[in-house]
Amino acid sequence: MLLEYIEAALRHAKYEILPDDKSYYGEIAECGGVYANANTLEACREELRTVLDEWVLFRVHRNLPLPEIDGHHLTIKKVA
Repeated sequence: MLLEYIEAALRHAKYEILPDDKSYYGEIAECGGVYANANTLEACREELRTVLDEWVLFRVHRNLPLPEIDGHHLTIKKVA
């Protein structure tokens, strides 16, 4: 379930080449604050994946809601 959610989120990633230094910038708009910048597109994708993983874990740790993405949603449930 977690893997499917992350893969769905990554399919929403948008990338662009920044005019100033020709580096790559990527973000996932549905996941506020998830963005990356690197010298190559592949490095930007890897960094974005890392940032997304950390963002999901942080939100789960803080019991914050996660947006539904392409029908995928993660629900935080308290376990005794």
